[in-house]
Parts: sequence; structure tokens; C-alpha cells
Amino acid sequence: MRDAGLDRAINAAGGVAQLARKIGIAQPSVSNWNRVPVGRVIAVETATGVPRQQLRPDFYSEPALPDNDVDPVDAARAREYELLAVLLSCPPSNALLGEIAHLRGDATPLGRAHAALAEAASEVVTTGVEREYFDLFVGLGRGELLPYASYYLTGFLNERPLSRLRDDLAALGIERVENNFEPEDHAGTLCEIMAGFAAGRFPASEASQRAFFEKHIVSWMGRMFADMERATSARFYKSVGTLGQVFMKIEAEAFTFAN
Repeated sequence: MRDAGLDRAINAAGGVAQLARKIGIAQPSVSNWNRVPVGRVIAVETATGVPRQQLRPDFYSEPALPDNDVDPVDAARAREYELLAVLLSCPPSNALLGEIAHLRGDATPLGRAHAALAEAASEVVTTGVEREYFDLFVGLGRGELLPYASYYLTGFLNERPLSRLRDDLAALGIERVENNFEPEDHAGTLCEIMAGFAAGRFPASEASQRAFFEKHIVSWMGRMFADMERATSARFYKSVGTLGQVFMKIEAEAFTFAN
């Protein structure tokens, strides 16, 4: 039986098939959900306008810390991870493209990446970026890119890196939703988890966050973003690849300095 949050999302999208199309996954996957998987919350929120607090109140009812207690740097990190999570999990809606187009950059590498992403967002239309997302990540049989840790670390899906990730998520109290068939080592899911750490939604010490990043992200995600930047199907997503590479380098350096 579907929960109320998922029902709201399906109604807002115009049906199961429309919701699946909007977030770039197969209709049977959505049909098998009882509630929105944690790794898809931001994508569904972006596609339907249904707030994450309604989609998954068990995770988003209240932040673990009041907003004014979250360090401004961590809040900025959370926003960066959330943006990447959305763009990796589904094609951006017209509304999101409009928001991205208003990003402002500065002379820093991250600022220049934001400016390039904003320019790319201002030049695309929703249908075009939907097709681009399909070619990159879905495809007829498979997309040009496979954004999974197991694939990048072993050359195959559902291998030992996924098993290790599941063990660590269980230790952190982050549970896989029943009937969610998307492997947890998807780049979008991992970015959403890091956003939860940074914003205080998932309680974890700085040492635990660093260990998670070093074990499950830094060893492969930068390479994936580099492949995205070079992908033949990438136009808008070329700038996403650039942003991802820059941000991963910043995160890696910051965690190194924190040791």
C-alpha cells in the first residue's frame, strides 16, 4: 500500500508513468514503490513540487539541528550536494533550469563552474535536456555512463563496493526502502546522503563523514564527472561534469585538512 507522500507525488505528476518519466526511471520501478526511496526524494520533490517533508517525514520532518546551528560552510556544502543529487537522479525541470540560470559565479574555480552551469541552463529547453539525460544515463539497453561505485571500482554492477556501502549505511541507521531496486551506490544517492550529513539530517561526526567520503566517494566519483564532461551525449551535462569535478576536489582537500 502506497503512503500518503508517494500518492501526492503521483497525483502531482499526473500518474505513475508521468512521475517515472519526469525523474528518468522505468515505470515498473515507481509502480513497485510503497514510499519514495530516500535516494529519490530530491528528484521527486523537484519534479512534482511536493515538499520532501511530505514525501519522507521520517527523514525530513525536522533537521537534526536548528538552521541557525548549522555552520554556513556546511549549509553551502549541503546545497551543492543537493544540486548534484537532483541533476544525477533525474533530468532537471523547467523550474529548476530557471533557478540554475540565475546562479552567480566569481573568480574561484567553483564560482566559474557555477557561471558555466548557469549559462548552460539558460541555453537549453526541458525536452532537450530530458533527451540528453536519457542518452547519458538510461539509453536503449544502457546509457553512455553508469554512475555507480561498483561499476567504476570493479567494472561490474552490484559488486563488493555496494555490499560495503550497505553495511556502512546500516551502521549509520540509513535504511534501504522496500521495493526500491535502484542500487544505493548510485552517485545521486551518495550525494544526497552527503547533503544529509552536511545539513545535520543524518547525525554523523566529522570523522564519520570523512570516512564515508573517503571510502565510498573520492575513489571514483571525480572520474565519473570527468567522463561526463567528455561524454558525446553531454551538452548541458558537460557543465555538470565540470562542477562535479571541482566540488569533489574541494571536498577532498577539506577533509584532508581536517585530519
